[in-house]
Amino acid sequence: MPQLTLTANIPDPDDFYEALLAAHQGLSKAESDALNARLILLLANHIGDPDILREALEQASRKPAS
Repeated sequence: MPQLTLTANIPDPDDFYEALLAAHQGLSKAESDALNARLILLLANHIGDPDILREALEQASRKPAS
């Protein structure tokens, strides 16, 4: 059964982060929130596995250790 990947898995994370910031540049808070929602839904659809998506929701809901 596939598991959620929690280790670094993006070949060039800095480039992706820059692209993500650029996609949000000039957007209002509402537009930025809508972009994030669309991105989440696109990636969730790409993943497709409900167990992986539930695990991702659980991981994302956890508060980071201080």
